[in-house]
Amino acid sequence: MGPEVLSIVVLAAMFVVATVLPVNMGALAFVGAFVLGVFVLGMDTDQILEAFPGGLFLTIVGVTYLFAIAQKNGTVDLLVQGAVRLVGSRVALIPWIMFFITAVITAVGALSPAAVAIIAPIALSFAAKYRINALMMGMMVIHGAQGGGFSPIAVYGVTVNGIVAEAGLDVSPTAVFLSSLVFNLLIAVVLFVALGGKGLASSRAEDFVERAAEARMSRSKVAVAHAGGKDVDFKGFGSGMYGPRDPAGSSAPPAPAGTGPVQFPQIATILGLAVLAVVALGFGVDVGFVAITVAVVLALLSPKAQKGAVNKIDWSTVLLLGGMLTFVGVLQEAGTIEYVSDGVAGMGMPLLAALLICYIGAVVSAFASSTAILAALIPLAVPFLLAGDVGATGLICALAVASTIVDVSPFSTNGALVLANAPADVDRDAFYKKILVYATGVVVVGPLLAWGVMVAPGWL
Repeated sequence: MGPEVLSIVVLAAMFVVATVLPVNMGALAFVGAFVLGVFVLGMDTDQILEAFPGGLFLTIVGVTYLFAIAQKNGTVDLLVQGAVRLVGSRVALIPWIMFFITAVITAVGALSPAAVAIIAPIALSFAAKYRINALMMGMMVIHGAQGGGFSPIAVYGVTVNGIVAEAGLDVSPTAVFLSSLVFNLLIAVVLFVALGGKGLASSRAEDFVERAAEARMSRSKVAVAHAGGKDVDFKGFGSGMYGPRDPAGSSAPPAPAGTGPVQFPQIATILGLAVLAVVALGFGVDVGFVAITVAVVLALLSPKAQKGAVNKIDWSTVLLLGGMLTFVGVLQEAGTIEYVSDGVAGMGMPLLAALLICYIGAVVSAFASSTAILAALIPLAVPFLLAGDVGATGLICALAVASTIVDVSPFSTNGALVLANAPADVDRDAFYKKILVYATGVVVVGPLLAWGVMVAPGWL
């Protein structure tokens, strides 16, 4: 068995082990790089470590550290509260607010699972309160997270753009970002219409306050009857979760819990995020250095507000990408990249080969890490793309979409978070089956749609 085939076997084994056992795939990748590099290819450890992505390491640490500070000092809560205020009494807007606020959170640097972990409990509590379809609400949150995940300063976006730039491919970071955002937005529209969103147009928050008050009044009257007809003071039963009624009998619009005056650390953080966007995107300065500079400035301005933020840096993702890209460097040394690319090109049908790559990304990512599969598949596809038979931008965009929209799977972190936060009145087993059926449909249809829109026409 040649080193090319052996390295592919090792790569497949890593995905299987990381899926079945709770072992970080990055750690497995470092071991694989060491074993293959030293004992099969005769490399020394310095040569192996040349492939370690130092720039990507700094970027992930910088943006996740900055986001951790934003979460610790209440800036994320402030953004969520502000978005919820926009809803007023219009129940139909709640799913869209959840979609877009999750997209914003991932776009400014949060990893998709972190954003879903923050927003899913809020969104699903709204679903229970206003009788919104729980599947629709949960999936809107995940698609929002994936929609914002490929912004040029987000972890997914930085990962893909970094790999593509190093390979010498001319792919627009804006195209990658917008393709994911628009694709997930269109899926959200279909979800909203198919799962009862149109029926919410006539619903108002006040209606649910009225029903809750009537239900409490009814339960109280029953309690009085059981108590032998003793007098009960019903004062206050007309007040619901939004506070007491006004004299006209109407109810105030919902106010998020914990709403208070904006604090200095929150203002500074919002300004810091704006500086990051302007300096990194507008002037092309390295995202990692800008993000960690802004984070350190915020930490100096308000030490108490950022206490513990370093512990919230997503070190598991740092390990994952560091290991995977180091392993990819060993694959290049072994000739595996060219071997796989020649095999794909040898099919004689470039468009079919591109579709196959998208499906591999989707199927594997439904059970394993999306970040890992992107880090592995894009380098494998680079020589094939350099041949020019398929548009590089189109395939990279399609692969990015196909490998991440499947995170709705209950076997992925995002899907599992939605399932774990299912409303109390929802049958957990039935909810799991609904998520599984939806995820299966996404795995089957999603890559085909992404390929059909972004690759087959040849316009990207």
